[in-house]
Amino acid sequence: EYDGERNSEGERHGRGKARLPNGDTYDGEYEHGLRNGQGTYRFTNGARYVGEYRQNKKHGQGIFFYPDGSKYEGDWVDDQRHGYGVYTYANGDSYTGDWFNHNRHGQGTYIYKDTGSKYVGGWINGNQGGAAELIHLNHRFQGMFLNGNPVGRGKYVFNNGCEQHGEYVRSEQAKEEEEEEEERSLLVAPKWKVTDITKVTLWTPNVEEPPSPKEALQTAAEAAAEAAAEAAAEAA
Repeated sequence: EYDGERNSEGERHGRGKARLPNGDTYDGEYEHGLRNGQGTYRFTNGARYVGEYRQNKKHGQGIFFYPDGSKYEGDWVDDQRHGYGVYTYANGDSYTGDWFNHNRHGQGTYIYKDTGSKYVGGWINGNQGGAAELIHLNHRFQGMFLNGNPVGRGKYVFNNGCEQHGEYVRSEQAKEEEEEEEERSLLVAPKWKVTDITKVTLWTPNVEEPPSPKEALQTAAEAAAEAAAEAAAEAA
């Protein structure tokens, strides 16, 4: 069903409302029979999209409300989350950053609502990957990530100033499993191996009492006398 404007060819063109055969509805702009421009699309499963369309596809800026209560607000390209956007998940977690072909990809920040922890750094095809910083309430880890796990060298920085340097290494069991089954090895998290600990160094300023006026005059007089003596010696 369609109720709205049409062009001279009879195509849906301009503003209109439509009900699709599957029960979905669309209220927005059309161009030559296709959804094009600003509009609102409501799905029968409770989902809803409010934003821009191009040739029947979500394209441009838009907000998608998912049936589970999660929400994405940001850029779309050909029906895909692509560009920059904010995704608020059903459990309260959130991701703000780059998207590529519907996945978190590029640079972004993921905040864990339950713990207050925050991951700031690289993403590859939806997983944590590349240089990043994992920030907790009283300490943080700085290093590299791969498939959601820290790898290689890095350091833990504690709020009291202490730093723990080391690297994440795979156990012998994980290495053996990798030879037998590559996908299974990805499930085995690497273990942290400490190589060095930087102790906390407390700095206290060296405060000296300023000299009294009498002492200052005496010091200046002594310095002048020394300068005069050196000048006389040179003249002689």
